[in-house]
Formats: sequence, C-alpha cells, structure tokens
Amino acid sequence: MMLDFLAAGAGAAAPPGWVQFLPIIGMVAIFWFLIIRPQMRRQKDHQARIAAIKRGDQVVTAGGLIGKITRVDDDYVEVELAQGVRVRAVKSTIGDILPPGGKAAND
Repeated sequence: MMLDFLAAGAGAAAPPGWVQFLPIIGMVAIFWFLIIRPQMRRQKDHQARIAAIKRGDQVVTAGGLIGKITRVDDDYVEVELAQGVRVRAVKSTIGDILPPGGKAAND
C-alpha cells in the first residue's frame, strides 16, 4: 500500500516554475492599482493646479499658512499673509488653492 502511494506521487508532474511567481505578480498588481497609481494621479493633478495659479488666488502653503497670491514667477510666488506682510515661497510648496468665496485669509 505504501509503495502504491509513492509510485503515484512520483508519477505526478510538478507545476511549471512560473506558477510560483503568480502570487508575487498579483501582489505587485494590487499594490500598483491601490497605492502607486492613485498617488501619481494626485501628484499630476497638484502640478496642474500649481501651474495654473494666478494673482489673487487664496492658497494654503505646505506649512499651513493661508494667504493671497500677489505675484507669480516661474518658480516662486509672493503670498500676502496679512496687510503688508508678504513672503516669497517656492511654487511647489503651495499645498492647496482655496475656492473663491471661501473664508478670506486677509480680512
């Protein structure tokens, strides 16, 4: 009886080597669609919004400061934080653009 079991096991073909990589490929695909792809989409959207920034927009910097754009250069923006208080910031540090009609930062 034991010899029949060993003979049956020896005759069975092992699965191909590439089958062992299917779980890894599946995990990479899940990682791509759930984490990497949405992050790339958010980054592309943020870059497009920063490129379209204009004078008069209300923004929030990455540091949490809220102000109004008074001047736009290629790489820098000038943000008015309060009456007469202006700072120069790198464009890429603008975290968000507040919609018009939102709570005013300088009032």
